Order: sequence, then structure tokens, then C-alpha cells
Amino acid sequence: MFLNNAKAFRAIGVATLALLSAGPAAGQAAKDEAGFQGYLQLLAARGRAEGISESTITAMTSGLTLNQRVIQLDRAQPGSSSGAIPAFEPYRRQHVDTARITRGRRQYAAVAGQIRSIEQRYGVPGPIMLAIWGHETDYGGYTGNFDLPRALATLAYEGRRRELFADEFVAAMKMVDRGVPRSKLVGSWAGAFGNPQFLPSVYLRVAMDGDGDGFADIWTSRLDTLSSIANYFRDAGWRPGQPWGVAVNVPDGLDRTGLGTTLKSPRCPRVFDRHTGWKTMAEWRSLGLVPKTGQWPADNVMASLLEPDGKGRTAYLLTGNYRVILDYNCSNFYALSVGLLADEISG
Repeated sequence: MFLNNAKAFRAIGVATLALLSAGPAAGQAAKDEAGFQGYLQLLAARGRAEGISESTITAMTSGLTLNQRVIQLDRAQPGSSSGAIPAFEPYRRQHVDTARITRGRRQYAAVAGQIRSIEQRYGVPGPIMLAIWGHETDYGGYTGNFDLPRALATLAYEGRRRELFADEFVAAMKMVDRGVPRSKLVGSWAGAFGNPQFLPSVYLRVAMDGDGDGFADIWTSRLDTLSSIANYFRDAGWRPGQPWGVAVNVPDGLDRTGLGTTLKSPRCPRVFDRHTGWKTMAEWRSLGLVPKTGQWPADNVMASLLEPDGKGRTAYLLTGNYRVILDYNCSNFYALSVGLLADEISG
């Protein structure tokens, strides 16, 4: 017993000397790793408290180490800025490009026999589902290669958004506990995965088995992917039969005084800063706005005006369904591009 202890003390001493000789960076890394291993036990305890099986907890925590690359990527994310907002047009050209439109139309044709039933069930147009898929992963072309439990646990330990990522780690454990293979949990550094890039909590809430095989496979099944996106949109309040918006020309003499809004999004405080308040389509038409192509939505449809590239450029009247796209990703450029890509796919 004493001999074993003596060997252990010598080993600890050798390890300590190695860390000291390696410098402060290695010492800090060892300290961070020790703290992370302790934090994993807290996550395991949360899982037990929520009824997750011991085998799942072991599968999800064993062998995990702190991922410094994930921390670097998280800390490199831009914060809120009061600087100039870039032009939308370059973003549109990059995200609503010929290749993405072509692939979207090809996917649409491939599921033509089944997508109508998805549209009827959820009330969401097929091109909108496909535009989300196209924007998130280029129709499954790239879904990420980070180990999700490791990334989520790292982000929770880092602490900047601890509760969010601790909750998502527990949700990922619940996924495995309910039959999702641990090997499926690979995705982005920020914890999103599969064709639609859901977080674990979103998967648990809205993922659907669209092809009837008993498993909501948003990794390899087109029908499951599209059904799950449609279910997300229905859950977020999509209104069937109403467009997301319409591109318009604004008359030079439009008086914008009093058109602004004080509405704030709880998740993205600045996303409505350049939107006007709500008016009916009939009211906007009476102010001289003219659609660039196609027809107006019904006169009683409410819409707000957004001029993403400023006066004299293409503007958009945006309905409540546009706000549903924002619920998926709280960015005006993202939501506009989804709507425009959907229009191109359907065209």
C-alpha cells in the first residue's frame, strides 16, 4: 500500500515538474482540462435528474476533452455593432446563385411525388423548405464535422452562454436515450447538425419521420428533412396561402416620416431597426409602391417595408411569414435570401 502511494506521489511530482518546465500555457491548459472534467460530472448529474439512463450518460461523457478550437471559434463571433450595415446585394448574389437555384430545383423535382402531401399536412410551401435546406447545408453538401457532445460541453463550460449549451447537452443525451445513435451526433462547432442544422432541443421538438420508417432521420432522408423543416415553420406560426413578401419599387417622393417601428425582437434586438410599421397591402399600394414582378398579395395582408440597400434600390414588403423565417435565423439578409431562393426554386 505504502509502495503504491509512493509511486503515485512520484508520478504526480514528475507530471507537475513537466507542466512547470513546459511553461504557464501548459499549466493553464491542464487546469482548464481538470475544470472541464469536473464540469462533465455536473452535466451527468443533470442528466440523471432528468431521467436519462446511466448507459447514455456514460456514452455521452466518457473520453470527452475540452475543445479549444470551439472556444476560439465562439470568441471570434462578432458582437453587436453600431457601425455601417453592409449592402444586401453582394450577400444575395452569393446565396441566391445559379448553382444553388439549380440544385434546389433538382431536389424539388426529385420529391415531386411526395412533397405535395408534406405541403398539405403542414401548410408550408415546398420551395420554402428547400430554400432553408439549401441555405443551411447546400442541400446536405456540408453538415459539419465536430463531435457535438464535446462541442456542446465545451461551450457550456466556457460559460458565455452556459445555460443554453448545458440545456442543449442534456437534450443531446435525451436524443441518444430515445434511440438516436451516438455516431449521428456530428455537426457544427456551435451544436447544430443534420440537413436543416437543428440544435438538439429543436430536434426533440419538431423532427419528423416523413418517410414512415420509424426514425426522424434529418441526416440522410430528404422526406424527413423537409417534413421536419415544415413542422418547425408550422410550429413558429407560418400562415398557409400567404407569401413571405414581395419585391417592390418605392416612389422617389415617398414620405417616410412616421413609418418607423418601435418593435423589438427579444432574441435579436436590432433586426427590426430598418423595418417600418405594419400597413395593409392596399395602404402600401395607395402610397405608390409597385411590385417588381408578379401580383400583389391580398389587399388585407399586413406587411412592413424594408429597403436593405437604401433608397432608390429594390425594396421588400414583408409579411408575417417573413418573421417566421427570422425565427429560424434572426438575420434580415438570411431571411430575405431564403425567400428569394424559394421564389427561384418555384419559378
